[in-house]
Amino acid sequence: MAYSRKELAEAKRQIDSTLHKLRGVVKTLEAKEQPHRYRSQITLAKRRITAFELANHLIGEALQSSSADK
Repeated sequence: MAYSRKELAEAKRQIDSTLHKLRGVVKTLEAKEQPHRYRSQITLAKRRITAFELANHLIGEALQSSSADK
């Protein structure tokens, strides 16, 4: 499926925002008095960060490749 540069740029912007928030969540949960009680939430947030970083990387490559095509 082909996406426009505008769609890709907006998706990247949204992912960047979500990544920022997720990283804050991890810091907050890890700073709690008993972080081991939040282990599953921390693990989930870290896995989401990894997934969003991967998506962001792929979107970045798609944006670069669409620039090279022009």
